[in-house]
Amino acid sequence: MQEENFNEKDSLKLINEMISKAKKGYITKGTASIIWGILIVFCSLISWAEFHFKFKLNFDIWLLLLFALFLQIYFSIKERKSKNFTSYEEIATGYTWIAFGVSIFITSFYFSHHSQGGQGSSIIMMLYAIPTFITGGMCKFKPMIIGGIFCWVASFISIYTTIEVDLLLMAACGLFAWLLPGVILWSRYKKNQAR
Repeated sequence: MQEENFNEKDSLKLINEMISKAKKGYITKGTASIIWGILIVFCSLISWAEFHFKFKLNFDIWLLLLFALFLQIYFSIKERKSKNFTSYEEIATGYTWIAFGVSIFITSFYFSHHSQGGQGSSIIMMLYAIPTFITGGMCKFKPMIIGGIFCWVASFISIYTTIEVDLLLMAACGLFAWLLPGVILWSRYKKNQAR
């Protein structure tokens, strides 16, 4: 192997290129957050309307979340193919969201078979907070940190409210934890692309 000698200028150039690659790999588009936010808000409001106006759809509106899951997988695969760098933070965040997804699925399945509603929404909102808060903290992204805290507060409030109010709180969680932070991330991504 031949050892290359770098002068200070070459060394700084290499370091800047590595930092630039890391930043590009770390930029999140926010599309997943926007999709999940829209669907959580939509499904919560439709479920609220079913309770409030006393009608029932012929299917479970929450099954639309499977659509978001498939979109998430598609965008993740597409993004991985276009990237040549993955930071430890991205790996940890990915595992956090996988753990969240599995936990939400098991919790939803449990409550659909063993509960009459009630506190189930409190626990689901508490679960919403965990990956949102962790992701916001790891990325130093305050809108998600605030969104996670909002979900915990909504979870606590929902202990004392009816299912109708819980569904409105869940819609607010989708808005503050995912939709608004996603829009902010998308806007930042577009600005970075324009440079």
